Amino acid sequence: MRRPALLLLALALTACSAGKAATPKVHAPTSSPTAASVPSASSAPSMKPFTGDLYAADRPGLLAPEAKLAKSLVYVPDDRNGQVYVIDPATFKVIGTHKTGRLPQHVTPAWDLRTLWVDNDMGNSLTPIDPRTGAFGKSVPVADPYNLYFTIDGRAAVVVAERLRRLDFRNPHTMKLEQSLHVPCSGVDHADFSVDGTHALFSCEFSGQLLWVDMERRKVDRVIDLPRETNRRPKPQDVKLSPDGKTYYIADENSNGVFEYDANTLRLKRFLTTGLGAHGIYVSRDSKDVYVTNRLSGSVAVLSAKTGEIRTTWPIPGGSPDMGGVSADGKVLWLSGRYTGEVYALDTTTGRLLARIKVGGEPHGLCVWPQPGRFSLGHTGVLR
Repeated sequence: MRRPALLLLALALTACSAGKAATPKVHAPTSSPTAASVPSASSAPSMKPFTGDLYAADRPGLLAPEAKLAKSLVYVPDDRNGQVYVIDPATFKVIGTHKTGRLPQHVTPAWDLRTLWVDNDMGNSLTPIDPRTGAFGKSVPVADPYNLYFTIDGRAAVVVAERLRRLDFRNPHTMKLEQSLHVPCSGVDHADFSVDGTHALFSCEFSGQLLWVDMERRKVDRVIDLPRETNRRPKPQDVKLSPDGKTYYIADENSNGVFEYDANTLRLKRFLTTGLGAHGIYVSRDSKDVYVTNRLSGSVAVLSAKTGEIRTTWPIPGGSPDMGGVSADGKVLWLSGRYTGEVYALDTTTGRLLARIKVGGEPHGLCVWPQPGRFSLGHTGVLR
């Protein structure tokens, strides 16, 4: 795919942030890419400061031409029953169900926004959805697709093969395997990219670690051990870069909160308790708030993107908010109810529960579509 002109702006990594931040354990990885030929580029992060808003292209109404053609729908994968529920966001009603494959984990927008992919983990396949019509296509064989991301230039899809302990770089259209990178951790799951897209920070759920991956050389540069905040080993989940590009937020289910890491130095800045079972992280359309779902306490913590402090907490009585996304107009936060077989729609101004939609099973990586942004980096809608 031709490199888009917008990326020639070459966004740079953030400047170092000062303070009394603790230094995490960092050690050299023990694995390397299986393929010998990789792009030649320096893996050292840039020190040029970023002073903009990383999500400026995600404002309400800033739909890309392709996204404007999409039907407004909410796709909800059901882990337990191997199917996807489709919800009409205007009526809050389920309008269809589609069998896809065993253990569908997430619904992921492709880099070019032309396809939505259902990540059938145990089914070893990806099922395409045409966002213009909502039609489900024929599944493509892909090994262990727990999650799915795309490099910032759109030239490669990155299948997160959790069970196989590897990141598989594939053709973004055919999903043909190009290269595998074995990772030195257990439970590699979620990620977000550096400002310039040269690196990505991945969470490793079962070993309580983070991976700093050079996405150009396709190699692991660092392995970071998360500190214990409770008597349980850390269990990191979602990862999100702050709007100013200075901080990585890492939701940790066992630590019941969010680790904040300096995006340039990868030094731990602080830990913030948000609620039991902290899991998903989403940014508001105006880049002022960061939503953290607490799936064991049934709440959403709203952080100030400017200060990183908790501004308020929205309760979902008896709920289990997990993964989701913000509506195109920024007015509704859509979340799956992992352990209650529900979907929640919350007013992003007041936190009021607008709807509680029964879907059954174990709904997981919900995707609301369309969303604003120029291109997708994956997961349930990481757009820039």
